[in-house]
Amino acid sequence: MSRIAIPEFDSAPQASRPGLEAVKAQLGSLPNLFRLVSLSPAALSGFLGFSGALSKALDVKTRERIALAVAQVNGCDYCLSAHNYLGLNLAKLSPEEIARNRQGGSLEQKANAAVEFAAKVTRERGHVTEADLAAVRAAGFTDAQIVEIVAIVAENCFTNFLNEVAKTAIDFPVVRANEAV
Repeated sequence: MSRIAIPEFDSAPQASRPGLEAVKAQLGSLPNLFRLVSLSPAALSGFLGFSGALSKALDVKTRERIALAVAQVNGCDYCLSAHNYLGLNLAKLSPEEIARNRQGGSLEQKANAAVEFAAKVTRERGHVTEADLAAVRAAGFTDAQIVEIVAIVAENCFTNFLNEVAKTAIDFPVVRANEAV
């Protein structure tokens, strides 16, 4: 059970309802995360704006790979469950790729550099080395794409942290960070 009461659509703040309607139209459902964030219309607006903009950054496979790595580093079962589901069904990642993403890498060379970098940014709270930057650049990522990787890490840290604070009830097939990958 969640430590913060998650509203149903009808009890969410009026100012949050248009955002929730947009999420439901896009996803076909209204996951607990979005209903939780809706408690603050300002937070929901900011989150939807940020995640909407980042949906145009990199490609869906890379974004999901990063989300899996970040959720694993942060030990967020809610986000790990959600992104495992999205990785399989939206990004069409293989179970083997998802396992590797959770370990902070990828089976694909270029994606491996992005996921390793994202995992290190998460673990080290941004304190990466010149060698870390050189490695992600050598894999073919531009400085603009490095900014996008960091932005995707930040977006996922927000949801990881919020879901851990709230202990949000998982409404996806459950995956646990402490289970072997």
